[in-house]
Amino acid sequence: MVVWGLWLNGEFLFSTGRPSRKARNLAENQRCVVCTEKASEAVILEGLAQEVADVALRREFLALYQHKYAWDMSSFEEDILSLKEPIYAVRSMVAFGLDERKSLNAATRWRF
Repeated sequence: MVVWGLWLNGEFLFSTGRPSRKARNLAENQRCVVCTEKASEAVILEGLAQEVADVALRREFLALYQHKYAWDMSSFEEDILSLKEPIYAVRSMVAFGLDERKSLNAATRWRF
């Protein structure tokens, strides 16, 4: 599923509504994949999405997210800061990089 998110402290953070399919899927299985939107210069990250409980980190996420996307997050702030709505941090396990202009033999894999 497509999500908007941002990198913070070496992790990819994103939000979703608690009743959403994404949140329900992650409650069952924390494994997920994050990809860049530019498929011709792909970066694919495999990892575990864990809910962020740190309120200070959630506050920082809200400010950065609002700035990055020019999206007013004030209507979500209370529920996010009170932990009613989830923020997830994806902790990398494996990442792949591939430039379409090069051969598949030029693909790179990193393990964390």
